[in-house]
Amino acid sequence: MAGSYNRVILVGNLTRDPEIRYVSSGKGVTKFTLAVNNPRNKEETTFVDIVAWDRLGETCNTYLKKGQSALVEGRLVIRSYDDKDGNKRKATEVVIDNMQMLSSRGEGGGGGNSDGGYSAPRSAPAGAPTGGNGSDDFDDEIPF
Repeated sequence: MAGSYNRVILVGNLTRDPEIRYVSSGKGVTKFTLAVNNPRNKEETTFVDIVAWDRLGETCNTYLKKGQSALVEGRLVIRSYDDKDGNKRKATEVVIDNMQMLSSRGEGGGGGNSDGGYSAPRSAPAGAPTGGNGSDDFDDEIPF
């Protein structure tokens, strides 16, 4: 049997400003959503939740803004959690380890350097534990 490979590359526009939170260990985690259009069907848009950890997450939070175009690379993660009512839920996210800003400084409300890309340092984990209960409590290990 062949080995497995989990790699996602997306180009899209941010639907809102990134949101950063810090887990109990002090690591920053940033979450935002990309709207990715289907080039064959202009009316079809897929909204993809993006998660960035540590320095990459801080960079995304600082430089990315709603409406800005970005390219992200990472891996697909599907995690299960119990919601506030005790129901089992699943969340599908792309945990990124590379981000490239595509909009220029004045476009899409974005700031920062239009040529700036950022890759997570190799010593930093590209992801995080996939557990969590899905609540917005800041004390939880997975804050989203």
